[in-house]
Amino acid sequence: MKLTIQNLSKTYPNGVQALKNVSLEISNGMFGLLGPNGAGKSTLMRTIATLQEADSGTIMLDEIDVLKEKPKVREILGYLPQEFNLDPKVTAEDFIDHIALLKGLTDTKNRKETTTALLVQTNLYDHRKKKLGTYSGGMKQRFGIAQALIGSPKLLIVDEPTAGLDPEERNRFHNLLSEIGENHIVILSTHIVDDVSTLCSDMAIINKGELLLSTQPFTALRSIENKIYEKEIMKSDINLHKEKYRFLSSRYFSGKTFVKIYSDSNPGDGFISVMPDLEDVYFHHIKNNINHALHAEEINV
Repeated sequence: MKLTIQNLSKTYPNGVQALKNVSLEISNGMFGLLGPNGAGKSTLMRTIATLQEADSGTIMLDEIDVLKEKPKVREILGYLPQEFNLDPKVTAEDFIDHIALLKGLTDTKNRKETTTALLVQTNLYDHRKKKLGTYSGGMKQRFGIAQALIGSPKLLIVDEPTAGLDPEERNRFHNLLSEIGENHIVILSTHIVDDVSTLCSDMAIINKGELLLSTQPFTALRSIENKIYEKEIMKSDINLHKEKYRFLSSRYFSGKTFVKIYSDSNPGDGFISVMPDLEDVYFHHIKNNINHALHAEEINV
């Protein structure tokens, strides 16, 4: 399948323009949508998931008009929102069975087989009799995927799924999403760069409602190769380096402060060239977007 988004825009009543002429093509596999909080990721996901309207633009899922044929989309859609409500007093097994019934699986035997298969797939079968209120954060996220997979959806949307998970649960969730992505369109919306680097064959970066980049992680890394430089500095010199260079990020390691910058040529001044990672790509495009916006404001003033 292919999801085609063209010139999608959305402005809320308070004047916030959440999406600005966003266009994307997404095919089978894992697709990572990166952006800071408030970038427009959730607005885009909710619009694709038929939960809110767009002001203009189109979304096509093969031959289905997503904005006009919502019931058809919902038949083949699985959605795990950033926050979803679970009845803490209900067991995982009973909740999945109930959702499956609501989705039209009326045959008792078929519904039981589906429930069992989903709980096995998400590594929750041994905990199927436990009440959801006793589940850890990672277990709740895996349960969220289980309910989203009811009906074998062709399009799966997961919004900030690993936020707050410990490393072990995050790794389990990564493995689960990778398995699912082999046969589905899976859109992973996140602000965690490592999730996209680990899981996704295609990606996009969005900020302030604008699409800044749509490419493959490998291609994105190639585009800034030999342009990322790092240096150890005094912590008190961070602001100086932000003013002097195209500053990307800073990190603290073993009591030392390191900064990364973007430069088309060797800047000298003690900087050394380093291999870029996807976080460098992310910061490069986000910072460029912010700088362009500030420049535009200065011109308008």
